[in-house]
Amino acid sequence: MALIINEDCTNCDACVPVCPNEAITEGDVIYEIDPDRCTECVGAEDEPQCELVCPADCIFPDPAHEETQEQLMAKYEALHA
Repeated sequence: MALIINEDCTNCDACVPVCPNEAITEGDVIYEIDPDRCTECVGAEDEPQCELVCPADCIFPDPAHEETQEQLMAKYEALHA
């Protein structure tokens, strides 16, 4: 499933450079993760890098975008083809 950033985001910008899919952008109020680009770092890393670097601990799985590991890998491959 894609990840989501909640309202605890401090707009620190730490998550943006570590995203291998360029899925994180600055929104109107807080940073946002594009679910069409988020693969939870499947295909690039062993775990979501944005979660690791987030000092506000505000990045979580988005239950509205449930995907299997296979679907995440297929999305990663399509993004990097």
